[in-house]
This record gives sequence, C-alpha cells and structure tokens, in this order.
Amino acid sequence: MSAVSKLIAATIRSDVRAIGSYHVPDAGGYIKLDAMENPYELPEPLLRELGQRLADATLNRYPVASYSALKQRICAKLGVPAGYDVMLGNGSDELISILDMACALQERRAVVLAPSPSFVMYQRSAQFAGMDFVGVPLKDDLTLDLPAMLAAIAQHRPSLVYLSYPNNPTGNLFDADAIVAIIAALGETGIAVVDEAYEPFAQASFMERLPEFPNLVVMRTVSKLGLAGIRLGYMSAAPELLAQFDKVRPPYNINVLTQAAAEFALDHVDVLNQQAAQLRAARAELAGAMAALPGVTVFPSAANFILIRVPNADDAYAKLLDRKVLVKNVSKMHAVLSNCLRITVSTPEENAAFLDALQASLAA
Repeated sequence: MSAVSKLIAATIRSDVRAIGSYHVPDAGGYIKLDAMENPYELPEPLLRELGQRLADATLNRYPVASYSALKQRICAKLGVPAGYDVMLGNGSDELISILDMACALQERRAVVLAPSPSFVMYQRSAQFAGMDFVGVPLKDDLTLDLPAMLAAIAQHRPSLVYLSYPNNPTGNLFDADAIVAIIAALGETGIAVVDEAYEPFAQASFMERLPEFPNLVVMRTVSKLGLAGIRLGYMSAAPELLAQFDKVRPPYNINVLTQAAAEFALDHVDVLNQQAAQLRAARAELAGAMAALPGVTVFPSAANFILIRVPNADDAYAKLLDRKVLVKNVSKMHAVLSNCLRITVSTPEENAAFLDALQASLAA
C-alpha cells in the first residue's frame, strides 16, 4: 500500500471511500437533454445590459454578506409571503447541505426521509452530514404512498422530510393534501422541505402557504428558470427557523457576479417567464409525439422534463448517444423506473431532432 493510500485509509471516512463522485457526462457535440436546463439564451440587448452590470461589479471586495438587495428582489418578484425572508445558497445543493448540517442532531443519529426515487442529493447530502437516509418507495404509478410515508415518519422520527414538487426524476406533482398530511404528521419534531425547483413549469406552489405551517421550508432555484450557470438557490421559512439555518450558511457564499446577474434577471423576469411558458407548451407537444411512438409510455409531467418508458432503455440510450443526443438513463435508479429515460424539454428544433433520433433508435 502506498503512503497516500495509507493516508486515505487513516483519514477519509469509509463510507466516502466506498462511493463514487457525482458524475456529470461531457456533453460537447451533443444535443443536451439530460440536465433540465432552459435552452433559451437571453435576447441580445439584455445580454449587452448584463455584460455592463457584470463589468460594474466590485470584484476586489467581498460581497455584502446580507445580500439584502437581491433578497428583496426575490421576495418582491417571486411570491414570498409578506413578513418572510429568504436565504440564498450556491444552488439548491448548498441549501440542502445547510439544512442537513443544521439538523444533524448530536443527541441521536438524525434521519432524513424522502420518497424514492427522488433527487439524489437528498441521500448524498444526508450521508455526508452524518445522518441516516430513509427512502420510501413510490407506488408503481409513481404517486406518493402516503400510508407508507406516515408509517415511516412514525417509526424513524425524521428531522427532515424532502418532498420534490414536482418530483425529480418522475416529473409528477404529488397530491397537495398528502403533503399537508405529511407536514401535520411531523408536527413539532420534524421539518418538511418542499423543493420547488421546477415551479416555473408546474405553476403550483406551497410558498404562499408558509404562514400556515411553522415546520415548512420552501426551497427553489433560479437554475430551471433559465440561469443554471449562475448557481443560485433560495429558500424561505418561518423567520425564527430561517435564522437558525443562517447560522450554518458560509459567509459570502454568493459571489458578486452571481448577485449582479441574478438582480439583473429579476429586473427582467418577464422574459424568463415567457421562456417558461414556451417550454410548457413544448412539453405538451413533445409528450404527445412520444406517446404516438410504438412501445413508448409517457408519464405525466409538471416539470421541464418528461419521463418515458421504452422496451430497452440501455439500448435506446446507447443508440441516442450514437446519434449525438444525450438524455438521462434513469432505469437503474429504482425498480419503478425500469427501462425509463428522462428527457429535457428543449427548443422546437432540438425536440424534433430528438424525436427523429428516438424513433430511429427504437426501430433499429
């Protein structure tokens, strides 16, 4: 064993050594339909204006740690209830990490609970925070198994329950009454986190209901709205609860370029909302076209991606790659996702190219 290998064995946690890094495939030269990005860029006049704002950013100073100007814009433009503030994160991933670190109890081994399959970072972040993760399987039709969720809450007493709304990778919206039942079951001993990353495409939200539930956190990101490159997430909760999470947030966690770009975007949020509306319309067209293909099952989606089942996901995925189309093969994630692929909704041109490639892949 080399000196470095001995060092790793002596210092790095065994559970970390046992897993692989989060893999992001190289998408160069591909039609990229694997990561739920908005395919539309900003109009040229807005890009020039953004360039000037970025040029005016004060790069030689730390950001204003309160981010008050950006948070005020978010609250005013994105439906945060009066009297509620937001906390910012370097994408949703950092917010999930902050939530887990804050709730990783020292008195007992804390538990994170979520439906399964769902966003993979719920489990990874819980593990890295030293928490146990409990996944409650969805029903075969991909809906929430409420009795099983309530039984798991009673058994494991989770500190956090994550509910992706709509769910990733399935795309469906869980029943709102079921989510309310979960929030109620947690009561004063657990926090429900409703992750609304895809809210611009679902147009359904728990944000306005925050005052009803003191144990509710609503988390969102501007990535899916069209700004994946700036990595900005935000969440809101009861002010007293949000203040506790803010103690864990690293100072200066949002850089000045991200702040300037986000403030600019929120000044022009109507453009981003128009793009979201285009993608919602394209989602319906793409779903209908795929459903007409033999052997393809299309699942309902309220997000900017669509889950489909094909006769052989591995074969179809490989043939799509050969045709320079990159989608997400989720067929090994969970038994209910057998032979499933996840496809990001894109521009009419890319959607048409994907449909041609999919049809050819299934026929080959």
